[in-house]
Parts: sequence; C-alpha cells; structure tokens
Amino acid sequence: MLIAYPAWVRADGDPASDVLATQSLFLPQDAGIPLSQQGQLAELLRTASSDGYAIRVAVIASRADLGSVTELWREPQTYARFLGLEVALVYRGPLLVVMPDGLGLSGLPASAATAVAGVHPSAGSGLGDAALTAIQRLARAAGHLLPVPPPAAVDTGPHGSDAIAVLAFAFGAALILIAWTASLRARPPRLPGRRAA
Repeated sequence: MLIAYPAWVRADGDPASDVLATQSLFLPQDAGIPLSQQGQLAELLRTASSDGYAIRVAVIASRADLGSVTELWREPQTYARFLGLEVALVYRGPLLVVMPDGLGLSGLPASAATAVAGVHPSAGSGLGDAALTAIQRLARAAGHLLPVPPPAAVDTGPHGSDAIAVLAFAFGAALILIAWTASLRARPPRLPGRRAA
C-alpha cells in the first residue's frame, strides 16, 4: 500500500495555503508527530476522499508555521476562515485547522462544530491524535464511517538519498580496496635494509 507523505515546507507568506492548494495535508516539520501517525493521517485522508468525503487539513504546531500571518497564532477559527479564502480558487470543500489551542473549521455547516466538540489538541503527537479524531467525527457527521487506519510500521533504516549515499560510499571503498590490492601484487613493497639486485 502506498502512502503519500506530506511535503515538508519552509515558511513563506502562508505555507499551508501553498500546500493545500494541491494536497490534502499540511504537516510542518516541527509538529512533533511520529512517522507512523503521519502515515495514519495520510491514509485516513486518502480513504475519506475515495469514500466521497474530501477534506483538507492544516496542522499548525507553532507560530512559525503561519509564515507571515503570525498574528493568527492561537486563533484556529480565524485562521481557518483565512485559509479557506486563500485556497478558494482551487478548493472550496471542508477544511480543518488543528492548533494546540483548538480546532478551526471552514467550508462546513455550523453543525460540524458540534461533531468535534470536546476534541482538545495538545503539542506533539496530541496534534496528530486530535486531527485523526476530528477527521473521523466530521466524516461521520457527513454520513461517512471511516475507521482510523492502524499505525504503519516505520522502518528506521536508510531511505532515499541516504541509501544511495551509503551504497555509493560502500562501492567506492570496495573499488579503492581492489585497486590497492592489485597495486601491491603488481609491485610488492620493499623491505627496509634490502637492496635491489
């Protein structure tokens, strides 16, 4: 099963709007959400979309994640309305914002707030837990029963460019060893005190 992990982004005018214009999840690097939970979020959003309930989610873990709109930090509902307007040219559906201070909703009926009442995010993996719970509850309120996928097993070995770098280093070291061995056979080292005949 393929899971599309969210792209890591650097802060600009409004990083979340840049990402949510084309993807369903904005998840900044400083969110402190474990890789297995990131996989759960991505898979739940994929399942929701394929079940007919497309929703976009912005996890905002710190003031820096807001780029140049830092005055909206600790204002999840105000930021959700702002973000909804920012992406309106390409997306007008349900939008969920998860901040340590609470949740913000845009593009949803007023009754949706009742569905997520009692969901209280906290820093780190608590943001991921809140996002998973809120997505599931909002989907249920819209008539879509979505199970939260189990945490994906996380391989802590080398990935992508790291694996290529390790293989290139190992290959280079092997070539050097082979060349050194061949040069020793072709011309053995001279022992001190011996003269050439």
